[in-house]
Amino acid sequence: MKLQLNCSCNYYICIMGTKEKLIQRFKSKPKDFTFGELQRLLAGFGYQEVQGAGSRVVFANEGLGHKIKLHKPHPGNILKRYQIDLIEQELEKMEML
Repeated sequence: MKLQLNCSCNYYICIMGTKEKLIQRFKSKPKDFTFGELQRLLAGFGYQEVQGAGSRVVFANEGLGHKIKLHKPHPGNILKRYQIDLIEQELEKMEML
């Protein structure tokens, strides 16, 4: 989003919110994307985390009737590349990305 200031100079300020920054970071597929960042990203799209057995977790969007199933990363907190790819595919399928 661009905002033009009310002045004679034609400067633009790019305003990007936290959600947009997180989406942009996710789409860049960083090697250090954390599970906490994923929780915030999916919560911004209306998903709620449901704990399963062990490290299993489901992110459910009740309004859309959509679920994303995965395992929490362990022993660390960093998502694996295949998990990022899976989540990206699911969000694109739901036209959220």
